[in-house]
Amino acid sequence: MFNFTLYTYKIIYVMKKILFMAICLFAAGSVSAQQYYYGPRHPRHQQQKRSSDDFYKVKVGITGGLNLANTVDAYNSYYSTGTIAGFNAGLYFDVPLAYPVSFEPEVLYSQKGFSGQLSDGGNFTSRSGYIDVPLLAKFHVVPGFNFLIGPQVSFLTNTTNTYHDVDETTQDHINYNGSNTFLDGVVGVSFDINPVVELRARYTIDLTSNDSYYYGDYRNQVFQIGIGFRIQ
Repeated sequence: MFNFTLYTYKIIYVMKKILFMAICLFAAGSVSAQQYYYGPRHPRHQQQKRSSDDFYKVKVGITGGLNLANTVDAYNSYYSTGTIAGFNAGLYFDVPLAYPVSFEPEVLYSQKGFSGQLSDGGNFTSRSGYIDVPLLAKFHVVPGFNFLIGPQVSFLTNTTNTYHDVDETTQDHINYNGSNTFLDGVVGVSFDINPVVELRARYTIDLTSNDSYYYGDYRNQVFQIGIGFRIQ
């Protein structure tokens, strides 16, 4: 039988490891980030020029990280499901508009879903794959710290439902080929460790409902943490 307590402990352990690595990266890269934005002992006008010149370059990068996914029901306060872990990975662009605002479109593969309990006492997990296309406004609040907000279009590609009971574990797999489309909202932050590496944290939630025959009317919500690498 699926052990929810053990699974929760595993998620907490993974998050602690990632947080520890993030703190180490931030500490190691803080000096590099400051020199990148300000330069060592430069006059103030040269510091501003360094930051401004870099801002107006189009940037391309790859990103990946951890998803902690669950669901909510906008109409039923008693609706409750468990959290599952997944991953996200993809490509992002940073297109300057007018300082300090840029446009950040992305294309990501993202795992979402939830866990719960069956009426016969068993447990199940529903895990879905999406192609997410965030279209975000990125505000460069201070050097090294950014705030992001905007819509996201999500294309459902597949779902795997896994059922656990005392005697056996069974699965069913459904392919959608992107025929189901959802509109999401995204809010997040990013921290520039150095000119190449950034830490990312986000929250996304469906703005349109997922009407499932088996599980009713629900909306995906996902907490994401990850890391991005600038390649251009």
